[in-house]
Amino acid sequence: MSFHSPEAFWLILLLIGAIGWSLWSRQKKQASLLFSQVHLFSHVGATMRVRLMFLPIALKGLALIFAIIALARPQQSDTRVKKNVEGIDIMIALDISDSMLIEDMKPLNRLEAAKQTIKSFVAKRSSDRIGVVIFAGESFTLVPLTLDYPLLLGRMDEVTTAQQAHIKDGTAIGIALANASGKLKESTAKSRVVIFMTDGENNSGTIDPETALEIAKGYGLKIYSIGVGRDGPTRIPVMQRDVFGNKVKTYQPFESTVNEDLLVRMAKETGGRYFRASKEDSLQGVFNDIDQLEKTKIDVNKYTRYTELFKTYLLMAMITYLVALLLERTWLRRTP
Repeated sequence: MSFHSPEAFWLILLLIGAIGWSLWSRQKKQASLLFSQVHLFSHVGATMRVRLMFLPIALKGLALIFAIIALARPQQSDTRVKKNVEGIDIMIALDISDSMLIEDMKPLNRLEAAKQTIKSFVAKRSSDRIGVVIFAGESFTLVPLTLDYPLLLGRMDEVTTAQQAHIKDGTAIGIALANASGKLKESTAKSRVVIFMTDGENNSGTIDPETALEIAKGYGLKIYSIGVGRDGPTRIPVMQRDVFGNKVKTYQPFESTVNEDLLVRMAKETGGRYFRASKEDSLQGVFNDIDQLEKTKIDVNKYTRYTELFKTYLLMAMITYLVALLLERTWLRRTP
């Protein structure tokens, strides 16, 4: 409950002063009788009527308090918020080829950096459907478009590289882009986005990247492409068994190359942007930029309805005052 005119409560100070003045004046005007001996009345006790003589003035004071509350206009507010949410459908295509194990990104390697960044990105969304496609030499749908973020985050924890998942290694950019685009084909969202992450160049698959790009353009999709890792000679970790049968991590030379020309064209021709994440922790900055570019539009309309409650307090004031007058002129009537 709130009050439209709370300044009315200052009148309570005047009421307290008036009650004090009334009691003091009544005390001065009390009649008295002189008796030579008062022990004759010592056994006489005060009756109930005498004890309640204060009641009329107390009820009048209470009635005035109710009247002051009514003047302050108590109100009951009912606020309703209506949100019009314009969501975004986002498909993330994540490269899981063995080269994503190269250890040039925090916290461990390219794949773990990508997984953690994707999870952080998902945690910032509130009303957007998100799906994930993984690919190496072939492509699979890990999670279709969904609002079930806990499910998506749990599946991201299970992602491994092609070697660990026992699937064909390689980098099938065309198949992956066509797969991600197909998942957005039936989407009715106003904004439909593909976030495409890879650290290599197309060297596998039955669909070439140019054909897949035309498919994405035909569906009206926007592509944010991300080149992951540094170009040039590096080392790729490989798990082997030693003479005792124990798994040992060794490193083999590897030439890392990102097809930037293709990724730039994928972004440019669909109205998106190309990013290069070649430094430690730079993936987080890339996804922060995408998060700002693709914000969900939320229109908030707030309605507040007020119910006036002063009539109740005004009625209580009138009833209390009438009861005080009735008692004052009948049972609790004073006689000089």
